[in-house]
Amino acid sequence: MRIETFLDQLGTQAIEQTTGERAPALLRPANPAHGDYQLNAAMALAKRLGKNPRELAEPIRQALEQHPAIESAAVAGPGFVNLTLANSWIAARLTEEAADVERNGVPQVATPEKIVIDFSGPNIAKQMHVGHLRSTIIGESLQRLLRCVGHQVLGDNHLGDWGTQFGLMIMGQRSFGDPAAYEQNPLQELERVYKLASEAGKANPEFQEAARQELAKLQRGDGDNRALWEQFVSVTRRELDVMYERLDAHFDLWLGESAYNDALPGVVQLLEDKGLAREDQGAKAVFWKEIAAAPATLKKQEAPFLVQKSDGAFNYATSDVATVLYRHEKLQCQRALYVVDARQSPHFQQVFALAQLLDIPLELEHISFGTILGDDGKPLKTRDVHGNTVPLSALLDEAVRRAEARIAEGIAEEKIQLAPEEVPGAANVIGIGAVKYADLKQNRNSDYKFDYEKMVSFSGNAGPYLQYAYARIRSIFSKGDEVIENARGPIDLVDPTEVALGRALLRYGDVVHQAAEQRLPHLLCDHLYDIAGKFSSFYGACRVLQAEPATRTSRLALSALSARQLKHGLYLLGIEALDRM
Repeated sequence: MRIETFLDQLGTQAIEQTTGERAPALLRPANPAHGDYQLNAAMALAKRLGKNPRELAEPIRQALEQHPAIESAAVAGPGFVNLTLANSWIAARLTEEAADVERNGVPQVATPEKIVIDFSGPNIAKQMHVGHLRSTIIGESLQRLLRCVGHQVLGDNHLGDWGTQFGLMIMGQRSFGDPAAYEQNPLQELERVYKLASEAGKANPEFQEAARQELAKLQRGDGDNRALWEQFVSVTRRELDVMYERLDAHFDLWLGESAYNDALPGVVQLLEDKGLAREDQGAKAVFWKEIAAAPATLKKQEAPFLVQKSDGAFNYATSDVATVLYRHEKLQCQRALYVVDARQSPHFQQVFALAQLLDIPLELEHISFGTILGDDGKPLKTRDVHGNTVPLSALLDEAVRRAEARIAEGIAEEKIQLAPEEVPGAANVIGIGAVKYADLKQNRNSDYKFDYEKMVSFSGNAGPYLQYAYARIRSIFSKGDEVIENARGPIDLVDPTEVALGRALLRYGDVVHQAAEQRLPHLLCDHLYDIAGKFSSFYGACRVLQAEPATRTSRLALSALSARQLKHGLYLLGIEALDRM
């Protein structure tokens, strides 16, 4: 059971025992000086019972102080009950956790769900660029977090592999394609071809019409166009596989827009049959003002939600509704998370509203995120001065290069102990881990400034600092000729730095659940940074290997538990930990 769930139940029992009532129980005080946890039930009950909240709080305090988990309980302010946990009780829980090498003290959810996470979603025939970074990193972390707490999770890479652009791609490849350039770098060549085709389409109506005809032939199943489209998909998948291997991102499904093409006419028919869409000037759309059950915010919207164009073509809205139906009917999921940037919120609001009006019993969540900014405070540029796309691989390469330079500095200062042949591999792990952590440590709803120097730092709240903290703990065991996996206590908390570290370690299971439930990986980042700092203080104040036997056993177990949380927590963020640095 989660620690906070246990304490919440303990508080609820004390409230019922002393007042006969039920009320909100557990809080975490903003100021640690007010205790480990806090109850505000007396204030919530005071008006209902017509009593002074401090008078209600006193018997609650007395009841709680009888439990061995509570060192002290005190009534404070207008009627808060501040709780301080007993060191002995914390130590016992940590000893149990030290033995839980499989779960790392993270309990399972009571009611597991089958959840599909839609993330990354790059376009076919294009290189991944910085715009795909946040969705990929956040989505991968969320699927690891949700699996960790016990949900069945399907990662789905909903590729942009269908639609209008492929008519232009087919025309462009036949008109402007360079076989030699395609052989050398297929995605770069396809991007060049698409740019030329787009320009030709804007300048020449005949070219644009020819592209539309080629798209129509593709949609009807024309063999030559289908073969060319499959070639675009194949070469893109090869490049994507390389990028996802670098990012350690994984998918169970690769169901792009093309997977739902055959279902689109049925989706439009369903919307018409339900009275949610109608024809207007040859096109078919949802007119929110005309739907009585539509959300009030959408009823104010002037523009209709287009589901079929006047030329018969479908669009993203139609495909997204088909995807919702598939995820409910075929995948039998209870929940779907869409990890897509905040600018797409209006679109998803409409898709989700349609799903609700269609009575599809699938919980839908838009996991939105902010923008990555450059030094100028504007969105990080995805194109160079020539208008060419800057690939994501170039950003990662630069992070790895800078990590290698930092490692070289650490070796020169004798702070890092790596052989020359170990440096390239370590630089890759540290550099890419630094990019991920710099992103995930932010509240995903916020914009953040991309800063190579800060992200590859071995000090402060950065990925390399946490990786170094883990490797530092491993080195203690190497020096002491100890096996870290065997260090299981019993744990005792005596020194103030031990107590502070123990209190932080106790919360790991709760933090993992909170990060999963709230879809906020930065909560886990905050915890890991706190652990690294508190371990540093503990190790600076307390002897470990030189301590007398019982204390050595306890402190080794405390160190091992710190290392396990750092390694496991980094894994949940999609970041690798290095055993030595």
